[in-house]
Amino acid sequence: MNASPSSPSPQLPARLFLTGGSGYVGRNLIRHFTGLGVEVVALARSDAARRTVQLLGARPFEGDLLSANLVAGMAGCEALVHAAADTDHSAASASQCRTNVDGTRHVFAAAAQAQIRRAVHLSTESVLLDGGPLVDADERQPYPRRAAGGYSATKAQAEQIALAAVEKGVETTVVRPRFIWGRDDTTALPQLLKAVDAGQFAWIDGGRYRTSTTHIANLVHGIERALIAGQSGQCYFIADPDVVEFRSFISAMLASQGRPLPVREVPCWLVRTMAVVGERVAALSGGRWRPSVTRQALAPSAVEVTLNIGKALRELGYAPPVSRAEGLAELQGIHRGHYLASDQQR
Repeated sequence: MNASPSSPSPQLPARLFLTGGSGYVGRNLIRHFTGLGVEVVALARSDAARRTVQLLGARPFEGDLLSANLVAGMAGCEALVHAAADTDHSAASASQCRTNVDGTRHVFAAAAQAQIRRAVHLSTESVLLDGGPLVDADERQPYPRRAAGGYSATKAQAEQIALAAVEKGVETTVVRPRFIWGRDDTTALPQLLKAVDAGQFAWIDGGRYRTSTTHIANLVHGIERALIAGQSGQCYFIADPDVVEFRSFISAMLASQGRPLPVREVPCWLVRTMAVVGERVAALSGGRWRPSVTRQALAPSAVEVTLNIGKALRELGYAPPVSRAEGLAELQGIHRGHYLASDQQR
């Protein structure tokens, strides 16, 4: 654990309330902010989550997004980071809507009642996805007429709920990362390795399209900058400074974990057809059968999705601290059991 200074910078909150603290992003946020001297109160809905956030240096507050006592947990907190979400990319579900939509509404209502003055809502570029390419998109890009799936739809609703809290006195900024990666990943990388190890991975249309990505350290830095300098009611894309070919990046991640590179390819039209048919069968089954692939799962990984981060650079003072090469080297070092010099500096 990082040694904390006696007090945080005057630009940072003395006490921060965090949702999703035991998740991938949340764990890294706790490490970062406690390292800066910020007291972090982290919502914990299970004993395992409570132990995780406590070991990282946060003070756990037992409950979930819909707990009636959230206001009490937020008492004395100057800022909120809402990072909790149901990120399931399978078929839309009532459970996902309850977490992403109802949960966000309850969290921001509690924040207003607790008189929290500043909030950052963790969103996603997926709010703009409809299944087609998204090329060099900036924050002026409108929501699509039809979302790619349940995750995109519920996160778009959550984003609008968070922004509406501005009218209740909570100065809210939204950050939208894309393809979060790096050390301590318990989401994307483990799923990728599982698919590769099971022989179930294939390049869609060869994977020769471009993508934006967001190293976890860059995201955490972006959230800090959003807390300090974000304009209330505004959205900001947070991503690595360069875009990369999807196939090249996934290959580099696999190589860092000692995995052979997949060669199998499938045409996009085929997997899209499978997704459409599978979703219809799942609907007819009343949710008792789950499709192997959905249009939501394809939306961020089967076409180009690239973001323009100019607004974050200009308005937030966003300066990504970790390059792609550094992030990949760190992954390789961790895989080999080595502790890199950068590991002790973060």
